[in-house]
Amino acid sequence: MPKLTVDGQEVEVPPGSTVLQACEAAGREIPVFCFHPRLNIAGNCRMCLVEMEKSPKLIASCAMPAADGMVIKTDTPQVHKARKGVLELLLINHPLDCPICDEGGECDLQDLTLFYGPDHSRYKENKRPVADKYLGPLVSTHMTRCIHCTRCIRFLGEVAGVEELGACSRGEHMEITTWIEAALSSELQGNIIDLCPVGALNSKPYEYKARTWELKKTESVDVLDAVGCNIRIDSRGNEVMRVLPRLNEDVNEEWISDKTRFSYDGLKKRRLDVPMLKKDGRLQPVSWQEALAAVAERLRAVPGERVAAIVGDLVDLEAMTVLKDLMAEIGSPHLDCRQDGAKLGEGGRAGWLFNSTIAGIEQADVVLLVGCDPRHEAPVLNARIRKRWRQGQFKVARIGPPVDLTYPVEELGAGTATLQELADGRIGFSDVLKGAKKPLIIVGPGAVARPDGAAVLAAARALAEACGAVQDEWCGFNVLHTAASRVGGLDLGILPGEGGCDVAGILDGASGGEIEVVYLLGADEIDTSRLGNAFVIYQGHHGDRGAIAADVILPGAAYTEKHATYVNLEGRPQRAKLAVFPPGEAKEDWKILRALSGALGRPLPVSTLGDVRARIAGIAPHLAEIDMVTPAEWSAFGTAGAMDKAAFATTAGDFYQTNPISRASPVMAECTALAAERAEQAATGTHG
Repeated sequence: MPKLTVDGQEVEVPPGSTVLQACEAAGREIPVFCFHPRLNIAGNCRMCLVEMEKSPKLIASCAMPAADGMVIKTDTPQVHKARKGVLELLLINHPLDCPICDEGGECDLQDLTLFYGPDHSRYKENKRPVADKYLGPLVSTHMTRCIHCTRCIRFLGEVAGVEELGACSRGEHMEITTWIEAALSSELQGNIIDLCPVGALNSKPYEYKARTWELKKTESVDVLDAVGCNIRIDSRGNEVMRVLPRLNEDVNEEWISDKTRFSYDGLKKRRLDVPMLKKDGRLQPVSWQEALAAVAERLRAVPGERVAAIVGDLVDLEAMTVLKDLMAEIGSPHLDCRQDGAKLGEGGRAGWLFNSTIAGIEQADVVLLVGCDPRHEAPVLNARIRKRWRQGQFKVARIGPPVDLTYPVEELGAGTATLQELADGRIGFSDVLKGAKKPLIIVGPGAVARPDGAAVLAAARALAEACGAVQDEWCGFNVLHTAASRVGGLDLGILPGEGGCDVAGILDGASGGEIEVVYLLGADEIDTSRLGNAFVIYQGHHGDRGAIAADVILPGAAYTEKHATYVNLEGRPQRAKLAVFPPGEAKEDWKILRALSGALGRPLPVSTLGDVRARIAGIAPHLAEIDMVTPAEWSAFGTAGAMDKAAFATTAGDFYQTNPISRASPVMAECTALAAERAEQAATGTHG
């Protein structure tokens, strides 16, 4: 390990480190614009210049490898003069429009100019104007502010894997642009807004809406997919103004998907904010007392075995726990959290977890994707796979429909026949799996959310055991979920009891009259036309598909409006915090269910959030370990049997329309329209 002296302090850094990283290890802050630890080194800005002994000139610390015996000085008059000169050059053409710039208060150029910049400009000529570029409905551009750091270009090319930005011309005439005017297509494009060190790239939906110092910052977690990205919710008053990523190396690093970042406008659209009861064939606003009394009256009139409940994709642990206890009190065995019909939940936890963990992807040396599309089902996780591919010595193969995942993939086949051939060793890639030190198998919803899903799961388990994916210190068998509530629901046992029906059985029973009452807890991704004449209670925060079929609506709180616990696909419990209050008369979901138990005359023994969380810990103790992944013991899961020869279908659908919040978002609707237009152009060959 190289040893350097930085400002008289000796430091030791790992091999491959740069002088910049050595200086930071010594506690010295080096100003940068173009450098970012997760991107390739560009060395464009020269702001990181430092003095190195025996060097005839200053060196760019971001690009200079650290070596034994280096003597570095970061705080000399020469260094300060150089940094001042760099800033003066950058400000020559900058419009100096800080009072109207959205980046004001969060701008690296603004901050560094305060410490190193000149107090006046010696430049008297006209500034260089640069035309703004169209990048789509999410990212706005003010290219005159651009300082050519190229972070945006490098992110899209390296991390997102979509090379849609580049640079043309040279020197001060250089411009960041698309090769042809078109909207960016990456599901991660919003991250270039955070990466931009100036106000050249801004959030188009948030632009000119608020100032950073006006906003209340609340740390929370994303629930629009199953990755559990750590986020910060910025709000003003009772309105969410923007959503930004938080650093978590184990989960999302510092990236979030565009759906997470931009669909917040859907939180104030199509909201259910008052209890409603169907009278004379129409839903009409009523008081909470009347709504709960109507539900209680119906439940008392029906035997427990004729009552069923379905849990949606955005539901928190607290609400699921209280619902589980309420259904047990009623005497109903019909309870399910698997809206998509996934054949998961039988056997040990290893059968529904992402066992390797997300960070563990970087340790793998080969990955097999079975019936999944990580780019659209979990974009941040897909970026982690791409990151591992870029490191080299990593092969990716897939069984399922071909899709562009932003990295090379060996297409093995389409369905279960290929999976069986792979398990039998009749495909060359089986030798690759067996020869790998840490193989990775990722099974997606396209494989398990079908009638033979249990058999597919068993076959994938057998393959994992045969190829060495299950070891003492490594479990490479993973299930990719798309619902934030799924792993938590399975851990809590939100599954049919003895003699109970799953979602398909509940819908069959409702359409046939065997089930008379159906409780939809945020359940919108089901075929509501099959609910028949059942009395439907919908509890949730949006007037989406489930609410349309409801006889009673109980307005709940969205993830930004409550203190709640969610479990990501790794089995990591994380806490969401209340950023704004629910609109109107909406309440937290667990409180509604507790109140309903009281209206039934069977009050549950929980009256505080602490009581509910103690109950969660009683059911599944590992769920009390916040931000900790409790490894699952390997055991049998799935059911061996005949598998349908039909190809695995992708379940990703429209990336921007996967839940009630994103479907209510005008911004996501615009993205959907653009994606449809792009697909049509590609199909007709008119896309350039």
